[in-house]
Amino acid sequence: MEKKSTAELKKSRCVPCEGGVEPMTVDQARAQLEELPRWELVDEGKRIRRSWMATNFVQAIAFFDKVAEIAEDEGHHPDLHLTSYREVAVELWTHAIGGLSENDFIVAAKIEGLAEEALG
Repeated sequence: MEKKSTAELKKSRCVPCEGGVEPMTVDQARAQLEELPRWELVDEGKRIRRSWMATNFVQAIAFFDKVAEIAEDEGHHPDLHLTSYREVAVELWTHAIGGLSENDFIVAAKIEGLAEEALG
């Protein structure tokens, strides 16, 4: 994957992935994360993750509802984590290939924009 700007990622659409393609290398993922600096590589470079602190439980759940809308629209679904009643985290990877694809960064970029609005 060629590195894309955050604006390019936000304008992109996820492409269905049924496997059969190689996941990104750790170096490719690190390069792309330069555009999403608040996200981090986890699980030995196979996933990306970002955490936020919501004001309260209701705001946390409302954020997840909006993330779900993005995920459904893109056909690419993250893992959502809620701990301590208001700490939210999103984890992305392409299940079919067991690692990262461009789809993960597209959804991350869209969630990043949403988070600024939904969580302040």
